[in-house]
Amino acid sequence: MVTLKDIQNARTLLHKVAVRTPLVLCRLSDDRQIYVKPENLQPIGSFKLRGAYNKISSLTAEERARGVVAHSSGNHAQGVAFAARALGVKATIVMPSTAPKVKLDATRLLGAEVVLVGPASEDRIKRAEELEHERGLIAVPPYNDEKIIAGQGTIGLEILDDMEDPGIVLVPIGGGGLISGTATALKESRAGIKVIGVEPEFAADAQASLREGKIQSISGESAARTAADGLRSQSIGPINFEHICKYVDGIITVTEEEIRRAMRRLLFSARILAEPSGAVTTAAAMFHLEDLPASAKIVAVVSGGNIEPQFFSDILTRTA
Repeated sequence: MVTLKDIQNARTLLHKVAVRTPLVLCRLSDDRQIYVKPENLQPIGSFKLRGAYNKISSLTAEERARGVVAHSSGNHAQGVAFAARALGVKATIVMPSTAPKVKLDATRLLGAEVVLVGPASEDRIKRAEELEHERGLIAVPPYNDEKIIAGQGTIGLEILDDMEDPGIVLVPIGGGGLISGTATALKESRAGIKVIGVEPEFAADAQASLREGKIQSISGESAARTAADGLRSQSIGPINFEHICKYVDGIITVTEEEIRRAMRRLLFSARILAEPSGAVTTAAAMFHLEDLPASAKIVAVVSGGNIEPQFFSDILTRTA
């Protein structure tokens, strides 16, 4: 299990590497408001830099010389590429051919070699494992890793620095790294905070896993139906599930229409550009307040803002 000390150590390491993002007020309606943590302000446009840098920094000189390999739908790819370049390490990233072009291009611009495979998460996991053995590379997992979790957990520490008494913290769930680290930091610091995970209804494997008490998987076809490409993992990691069971108070799902409306609200109310994966938490606060514990203060983690231009244009031109 990741400890609070692990997360505190990661924060020291990430000083002047990751942006210390603020809490920003977002008005949901005339009488309701939340605070959002805009991780879209990171140099790569998402929180993934935190975990990737913490992980690659932990490698020995011999391991760094071998190079690293990762698999990702987009944001972890950029996090690994950014961290590897900063630390002088060669990076190879396996990505789905269906990944947003903006994420593919950004990963290549950061100097990583990109290997394209099919859309299912199993495709990229398999190819990354093959490259790890063929080339002797060091794997940098997207979520099922304690160094990754500790890096992502620095978000929780920053929330507590800025708000002494958050009642509820909403966190997106894909593979589970972000919520594992954030929930650990929050709960180990203040046990009374409620941590609620949010995922798209088409990729609700974490909710099913928590309900059933064991890891559940969904099909790649189902996960591909959500616009939240960063949350399309078909199952959460075993290490992540252990942390979720211990620290997370519940998981709710949101619809595709709710995600789109939340993106518009974030843009026009808080001037925050969120990708679909990042907007799920705001969608939960806007449309599922009855499913949340009662609280005067709600914080929603906006995990990233790497959005395709055409999708962004469609959001802007919507009238609803």
